[in-house]
Amino acid sequence: MPQSRDTVKEFDFTAKDFERVRGLIYKRAGISLADSKQEMVYSRLARRLRATGIASFVKYLDDLEAGRLGDEWEAFTNALTTNLTSFFREAHHFPLLAEHAKIARDRPITIWCSASSTGEEPYSIAMTMCEAFNTLTPPCQIIATDIDTNVLAAGANGVYTLDRLDKMSPERSRRFFLKGKGAQEGMVRVRPELRQLITFKQLNLLADSWPISGQFDVIFCRNVMIYFDKATQRKILARFVPMMKPDALLFAGHSENFLYVSESLKLRGKTVYELDEHRGAGAKASAQRT
Repeated sequence: MPQSRDTVKEFDFTAKDFERVRGLIYKRAGISLADSKQEMVYSRLARRLRATGIASFVKYLDDLEAGRLGDEWEAFTNALTTNLTSFFREAHHFPLLAEHAKIARDRPITIWCSASSTGEEPYSIAMTMCEAFNTLTPPCQIIATDIDTNVLAAGANGVYTLDRLDKMSPERSRRFFLKGKGAQEGMVRVRPELRQLITFKQLNLLADSWPISGQFDVIFCRNVMIYFDKATQRKILARFVPMMKPDALLFAGHSENFLYVSESLKLRGKTVYELDEHRGAGAKASAQRT
């Protein structure tokens, strides 16, 4: 029987092509794609074939690996990166963040949001800091990073549809957002004071070097590790440890458990970790030596 129009694909995409994509994105970004992601991969990369004018996955991947497509590696990675986020997602973390910041209020608070996506998470952090110190200029520095340059640009812009604030209190909405008028009706923009608290940077957690340095009071790494295998998780966490101040907090996603991949951390609360005062010091020293 001939295939129906609904099942005919524009491009041939074989199991071999899928395995090749899996290998490339794992090497490039540490992302482990499950077998069930084949249709998702086809859908997202088919757009890249159309954009580049290439007629087959084989040629696209050949040209990509050979470096014949300019900046296409960035577009390839962006296409396969999932960016699901919202303001104050996993809300139980933010009161603990505020409490932690108040304890350290005698010095500027340094916070790294390591998977900032389109900005909702770092802006939620910034709002929490403003509320904790009752000012739009709290003593904090927030670095927001992501591998996807498209979502970083959206985050730095700080413009969202009004419905993104549906679950936010009216008080927060009024205090931290400016409503669009005229052609911008139905849109909101984060207040400039909040945007000034955040520096957006491109960062690949698998890269040999990171464009940030120093130690942080808080690291957010939520709903990222689920895309990595255990070996990659262990490697990343080992690099986090020497970047954490002795009393620092590390926030994880609701389905992530770091205790099985790092001996340097212990639970502080629900999916919140701190350094193990005994094991953490040794691990930090070892990481700094290597």
